[in-house]
Amino acid sequence: MLETTAQPRNAPLSPPLDTRYQVETPEGIDLPLRPAGLMVRALAFSIDLGLRGLVLGVLFIVLAMLGKLGAGLGSILLFVVSWWYMVLFEVLNHGRSPGKQWMGLRVVHDDGTPVGWSASLLRNLLRVVDLLPFGYFLGAVSCLQHPHFKRLGDIAAGTLVIYRERPHTRPQLPEAQSRRPAFVLTLTEQRAILGFAERQGELSAARVKELASILAQPLKVQPPQVVTELNGIARGLLGPT
Repeated sequence: MLETTAQPRNAPLSPPLDTRYQVETPEGIDLPLRPAGLMVRALAFSIDLGLRGLVLGVLFIVLAMLGKLGAGLGSILLFVVSWWYMVLFEVLNHGRSPGKQWMGLRVVHDDGTPVGWSASLLRNLLRVVDLLPFGYFLGAVSCLQHPHFKRLGDIAAGTLVIYRERPHTRPQLPEAQSRRPAFVLTLTEQRAILGFAERQGELSAARVKELASILAQPLKVQPPQVVTELNGIARGLLGPT
């Protein structure tokens, strides 16, 4: 028979494993950033590559009707789109090209500030090096080896591709009178109660009662009014809404 050892109520929780990048602002505030990995960046780049190809294809068809003038304009257009597409979007659109915006990514400086012209230009010019010897090989190797998934262009420019954080919204809890628990709750217990209250709308009445009965005993809540009591404690934990 397997034996399990119960963890003490006040035992410290193990820190979660993640790839967060901590930046300290001049005001002394820790700003957590989430660097984007190789696959999501490759998808974003593929989207941008497809959009550029589509735009160039349509414009070349139009310019082909202009003869030699169209050929000259096409050469200029190819240069502008190839070298300035990423730079213009990254600097003027808060670090987001269309592909990055679609995948929820953005480019920032290592200190979390918005990317500037020089850094964006440098990181995009060095794509030529990242593409060597073929198929983005050096860039992929660099991303996989670097702790924050930086390609060579990012290392040289001091930039970081991160997930764009979405604003947090307060969860909707069932109507209940705010209550205090009988004792100080651990962080795990607080999360369990809030999770129970937040998910009630997605569960059947039988499942709600089942989960409430599981939480009732360790939290010393009376069974007859367990759902109402737990919702009240959740209201108290969340504070005024």
